[in-house]
Amino acid sequence: MKKKAEIMDRSAIDRALTRIAHEIIEKNKGIDNLALIGIQRRGVPLAMRIAQKIRAEEQKDLPVGILDITFYRDDLSMIDIHPVINSTRIDFTITGTKIVLIDDVLYTGRTVRAAIDSIMDIGRPQNIQLAVLIDRGHRELPIRADYVGKNVPTSRNEIVSVRLYEIDGADEVTIDDLYEE
Repeated sequence: MKKKAEIMDRSAIDRALTRIAHEIIEKNKGIDNLALIGIQRRGVPLAMRIAQKIRAEEQKDLPVGILDITFYRDDLSMIDIHPVINSTRIDFTITGTKIVLIDDVLYTGRTVRAAIDSIMDIGRPQNIQLAVLIDRGHRELPIRADYVGKNVPTSRNEIVSVRLYEIDGADEVTIDDLYEE
């Protein structure tokens, strides 16, 4: 894989998350009966950051859950013989709650579909919204994000790499070539 271009640095990521936090508050007319759920892995720190920004604005904590969708994926057998299982931790009631799912990159829509299936097995939310840092297109399912940090047109031969300080030690989003030339 070869790094092609940096499309977001730390400041751009922070600005995008601030905007998403404000849009979530505005669309939901506040934060009553609202919870955030980050999709493992990089959706989790993004959810935590958005929750901090909402707290700074609303002076109220928002419940934040962690969702592992590994066993809900339709491509599990193609990922790895021994897939890495992370944890799911949702310490609040899903039923009747407005849920904002948060992930780093929206691509085919399969991850979001798996996340929705997983949430519906836990309870019946009032509604499910989707926030993503990057929407790169190429949808295979009729799924769209309600909140998008940045739309990035890509080819299928490119990879959008999101690196976050909490996991990778740095904040940046790059487009990488899938194949070395």
